[in-house]
Amino acid sequence: MTEALVLGGGGVGGIAWLTGLLAGLRDAGQDVTGAGLLVGTSAGSTVAAQVGSGLSLEELYARQTDPALQSAEIMAEMDLEKFAAEIGAATESAASVADLRRAVGQVALAARTVSEPERRAVIASRLPSHGWPERNLKVVAVDAASGEPRVFDRSSEVPLVDAVAASCAVPGVWPPVTIGDRRYVDGGVRSIANADLAAGADRVLVLVPLGAVEPFPSEQPLEQSVARLRARGAEVVVVAPDEASAAAIGDNPLDPGTRRPAAEAGRAQGRTLALPWGRG
Repeated sequence: MTEALVLGGGGVGGIAWLTGLLAGLRDAGQDVTGAGLLVGTSAGSTVAAQVGSGLSLEELYARQTDPALQSAEIMAEMDLEKFAAEIGAATESAASVADLRRAVGQVALAARTVSEPERRAVIASRLPSHGWPERNLKVVAVDAASGEPRVFDRSSEVPLVDAVAASCAVPGVWPPVTIGDRRYVDGGVRSIANADLAAGADRVLVLVPLGAVEPFPSEQPLEQSVARLRARGAEVVVVAPDEASAAAIGDNPLDPGTRRPAAEAGRAQGRTLALPWGRG
C-alpha cells in the first residue's frame, strides 16, 4: 500500500497550519508523515522538506509556536482579493493556460521585491536540513519566462533550499529564483497543490491551507486531479481549514504573526479528523 502526502500553498500561516494539522493527526493516532511520496507546493514544499528532515513533529510544531525557535521571516502584505484582481488584469488577454503562466511570470520578473539573497536566507532558516531527504520528495515551481512547470527532486541536482525558494516565490511579492540560467516562480501558478503528481499512490492525503479553489486557471485543477486519482483506484482525502483555522490564517497568510494561532488551530482541527484508512 503506497501513500502520498500532498501539501498545498498558503504562506507562513499555511506552513503553521499544515504543521499543526499533521501534529494533531498524530495526536489522534494517525501519523501520516511516513508517506513514501511527498508533494510540496509553495508553503507545502517547506513543510514537505521539514517533514523529510528527520525532526519530530513535536519539534517542527515548536518551530512554529515558540518565538525563540521561529524562522526569520520578512513581513509582506498580501490581500488575496486584490492579488487575484491584479493578476487577473495582467493576464486577461491570455489565450491559454500556458500564456497565462507566462504573463504571471512577467509580472513577477518586473516586480520590485527584496533581493534573492535576502529571500533565500529566509528559506534556509526554515529548513532544519538543507539536504534532500532519502524518500521521494517532489517540489513544484514554474519557469517565469516559458511558463513551463518544473518538478524538482533529489535527482535534479538542485540544492533543496533553491528548489523550495522557487516553489515559494509568490509572483509580485517575492523575487523569482535563479537556478542555472532560468528563473522560477511559485508552484501554485500551476496548481494550488499539484495533486496529479501523486498518481500511482493507493492513498493520497491532500492538505490545502487556502482551500481547494485554484488561484489561477489550471490544466490540473485540484477537483479534476482528485477525480482522476479516484478513477484510478486511489483513496483520496482533501482537507481544508475549518472555520477556526481559516480565521487564524486570516486575510494575510504572509504575516509571520499568524504562525502560532494557525499552528494551534491546525492542531485542534487535526485531532478531530478521522481518515478512512484508520489509525496507524
